[in-house]
Amino acid sequence: MQRFLGSCFFLAALCGGGQAVAQMTSAPVSLAPLVRAVAPVVVGIAVTQAPGAPAKPGPAGVALAAGSGFIISRDGMIVTNDHVIAGAARIMVTLNDGEQFAAKLAGADDLTDIAVIKITSPHPLPTAAWGNSANAQVGDWVLAAGNPFALGNSFTLGIISAQGRDIGEGPFDHFLQLDAPINPGNSGGPAFNMAGAVIGINSAIVSPSGGSVGIGFAIPSNSARGIVAALIAHGEIARGWLGISVADPPDGTGAPDEGAQITGVEPGGPAAKAGLSASEMVLSVDGRPVSGASGLTRAIASMAPGTKVVLGISENQHIFDLPVIIDRRPEQLGE
Repeated sequence: MQRFLGSCFFLAALCGGGQAVAQMTSAPVSLAPLVRAVAPVVVGIAVTQAPGAPAKPGPAGVALAAGSGFIISRDGMIVTNDHVIAGAARIMVTLNDGEQFAAKLAGADDLTDIAVIKITSPHPLPTAAWGNSANAQVGDWVLAAGNPFALGNSFTLGIISAQGRDIGEGPFDHFLQLDAPINPGNSGGPAFNMAGAVIGINSAIVSPSGGSVGIGFAIPSNSARGIVAALIAHGEIARGWLGISVADPPDGTGAPDEGAQITGVEPGGPAAKAGLSASEMVLSVDGRPVSGASGLTRAIASMAPGTKVVLGISENQHIFDLPVIIDRRPEQLGE
C-alpha cells in the first residue's frame, strides 16, 4: 500500500436484498452553502525537496505540489499528513483565496502519518471544527476536500463505505473508508460531515492507475485530534516500546485476534530485561485483552516511556502475569 499513490489491490462488492429502509434522507439539493462555509479552512501544500530526501517524483530542489491541509487555529496551525512534508527543505502553503505563506514544521508523527505545520499571517485565519468520528456511520455523506493534481482546492462528495480498515500502513491503522473521489494531492486534506465538521484526514487510496477508483481512506478525527494537540505542545509523540517483534497467533492457538505471538526479542530491550522470549504469547496488557499483533503494538506505543505494565503471558499453555517497564522507541532517541 502506497500512501495516496498506491497500486496494490482492488476490492469490489455487490449488495442486494434485505429489509426495506423505512426512512431515508436525501442528499442536499446543493452543497454550495456547505462548500462556501468550509472552503476557507482548506489549504494546498507544496514542498521543495531536500537533496537526498526520499522520493517524491521530480528532481531535488524543485517545488512539488505535495498535498493538502486544513487550518485549526487562528494563528496559523495547519494539519496535514506526515508523508506530505517528510524530507521537505521548504514548505509553501496556499490559502483558498490565493495567499501564499512559507510554513515551518511544528511537529510530526510518522506512525500515525500526521503532521502540524505553522504559518504566520498578518490577519486571523478561519479555522476548521473537529467533528466526532465516533458518531460517523457507514452510509453517512462525506465531503472530501484538497488540492488534487495541483489543480487548486476541489471538493468531492461520497459516503463512508466502511470503518476500522487496516490497510497495512502502520500499527495504528483504523481508517474510515470513503468512496468520495480522492486523488494524489488530496493527502492531508479534510473529510467533512454534512455539518461542516472534520471527521477525517484524507491519507491514502487504493488504485491500479494512481487515480481515484472510489476507495480512499481517512484517519478518523477522534484518532487524530489528540495526536495533533500533542504535536503542537511537544513537537513529537513519545512512543512506548517493548523491544519485541510480534505476529498474529498461528493457526490452532485460538481465535485469530487473541493475543500476539512474540517472534523476536531485542537484546537489552525492556522485554529482554523482563525475561520474555520468542516462545511466548502476549495475551493482555494491564488486564485488557490484546487483539493480534497490531493491537499489542497500538497498546504499547500509546503509553508513555517509563510506564510499568503487567503483561498476560502464555507459554506452553501456562498463563502468568509479568511486569515490564516500557522504554522509548529507539528511533526517537536518534539511535
